[in-house]
Amino acid sequence: MLSYAAVSVRREQNHPRGKLGLRSSARKFISSGFGVWPRWRVIVAAMVALVLLPIEASDASWLSDIFKGSSKADKSPRRATASKPAAVAKPAASPKRHAVKLAALSPAGLPLAALKAAATKCEPAKFRIVVDVGHTPESEGAISARNVAEFVFNRRLALRIEQKLKAEGFAETKLLVTEGKARASLVRRVAAANNLPAGLFLSIHHDSVPNKFLEDWEFEGKKSHFSDRFSGYSVFVSRSNADFKTSLSFAELVAKEMKAQGLKYAEQYTQPIMGRYRHPLLNKETGVYSYDELIVLRKTRMAAVLLEAGSIINRDEELKMGSVERRDIISSGVTAAVKEFCDPRWGMLGPL
Repeated sequence: MLSYAAVSVRREQNHPRGKLGLRSSARKFISSGFGVWPRWRVIVAAMVALVLLPIEASDASWLSDIFKGSSKADKSPRRATASKPAAVAKPAASPKRHAVKLAALSPAGLPLAALKAAATKCEPAKFRIVVDVGHTPESEGAISARNVAEFVFNRRLALRIEQKLKAEGFAETKLLVTEGKARASLVRRVAAANNLPAGLFLSIHHDSVPNKFLEDWEFEGKKSHFSDRFSGYSVFVSRSNADFKTSLSFAELVAKEMKAQGLKYAEQYTQPIMGRYRHPLLNKETGVYSYDELIVLRKTRMAAVLLEAGSIINRDEELKMGSVERRDIISSGVTAAVKEFCDPRWGMLGPL
C-alpha cells in the first residue's frame, strides 16, 4: 500500500492537470470499490434476490457468496466432498411445511447444515420390519418365576410392537410366528425372514439366568424357581451378519431408546461368572452385546437385532414385564428407534 501511494503522488506532481493524472484518479476510483462494475453487480444481485424471495433460506445461501466475492469453485475439494449428502437429501413434500420446520429452529436449535445433511434411509409406508416372536408353542423358551412360558411374554410384546409400528405408518410390518421344536424352528424362521424380504429383523425375547443361579420357591402352591440377582434389558447383534454395520446401527438406536425410557441394561453378560453365556459388550453406555453364533442373527440376509426385553426369572421384573405399561414403554422405544433409523432427523428434532 505504501509503495503504491508513493508512485501515485510522484505521477500527479509531474502531470498535475494532464491525462495521466485523470487515469490515475480513475484507477483509484475503480479500485476503491465504487466503480461501475461493482455497482452493476450489486444491482443485479438485488434484482435476483427479489425474484427468488420465495425460495427457502437453506437454498438461498449462495446470495451471500455474491456479496463476499466468493464462488463454489474457490472451495477446497475436501469441503466440496462434505457437501454431497445435502445434494442427495430428499426435498420436503410441501414447501410450506418445510418452511415451518426451518422457522421452528431457534438459535440454540439444530444448525441448518446438520438438517440438510440428514438423509432419509427408507419410506415408512413401504419399509418392512420383521418382528419375530422368539421361540415357539412347542419350544417355549425360559419359564418365569411364576411358571409362565417365555413364548407368552414374547408374543404379547411382539404384537404390541407390531401394532405400534403400523399405527405410526410402517404398514408393511410383519409379525413372524414360527412353529416346531428348537433348532428346526430357528432354521425355519430364518428362511421365512429371508423370503419376505425385509429391511430389518427384530427378534423379541425375555431373559433368564443359567441354572446355577436359580433358587427354589413356591407360587400359588406350585414349586418354581427364581433369581432376583440380575435384571434389565440387553440388545444383541452378530458380527457375522451379512450387514453387521447396519445391524449395529439399529441396535444402538434400540438400546438408546430403552435407556431414554429409564430402563437399565443387564450387565451380567460381561462377568466371568456367566461362563459360556458371557458375551462381548460393544457399547457400555447402552448395553449392546455381540452374539456372533446365534442363528437368527447370523443367517438372516438383512440387518438383524435381538432384544431381551427384561428378566422374567427376576420376581419383581417379571411383574413389570407382564404389565401393559411396560409393553407400551418398550414398544414406544422400538418404534422411535425404527423412525430414527428411517429418518435420522427424527432423532434430532422429534416428530416432523
